[in-house]
Amino acid sequence: MLQAVEGIRHCARCNTFTEAELCETCASQRRDPSLLCVVETPADRLVVEQTLAYEGLYFVLMGRLSPLDGIGPRQIAFERLLERAGDGVVREVILASSFTQEGEATAHTLGEMLRARGLEVTRPARGVPIGSELEYVDASTIAQALRDRRAVE
Repeated sequence: MLQAVEGIRHCARCNTFTEAELCETCASQRRDPSLLCVVETPADRLVVEQTLAYEGLYFVLMGRLSPLDGIGPRQIAFERLLERAGDGVVREVILASSFTQEGEATAHTLGEMLRARGLEVTRPARGVPIGSELEYVDASTIAQALRDRRAVE
């Protein structure tokens, strides 16, 4: 157990946990380096990866803004993210933080910082989960789904 703990470090590019200098995803030549998906935790990164719908690279913040808990930009990896996103290769940054108040504040703050550097900044759409019935979905989720609606094809 001690050997495993001592062998784990942060990936030099995406900040997730790895045993090597670069994690397997960052080392892959098959990923699109112009897309950078920002997540809060390695678990969030894994969930996005399991969708098989995303082929870009990641950056893991290892947290989210929470002023009431004393967590500001210095306590999570904002500076490393800004450096990574400003490498001249990244075109779009997808802010996939959670849809909590803290996650929204994190996305808003990062969005302003990244747009000021000339990057395209996007956020995953929110909406009604597949297989659910409207009467069981909370009002804010339905409201967001209506705002993010798209044409029927």
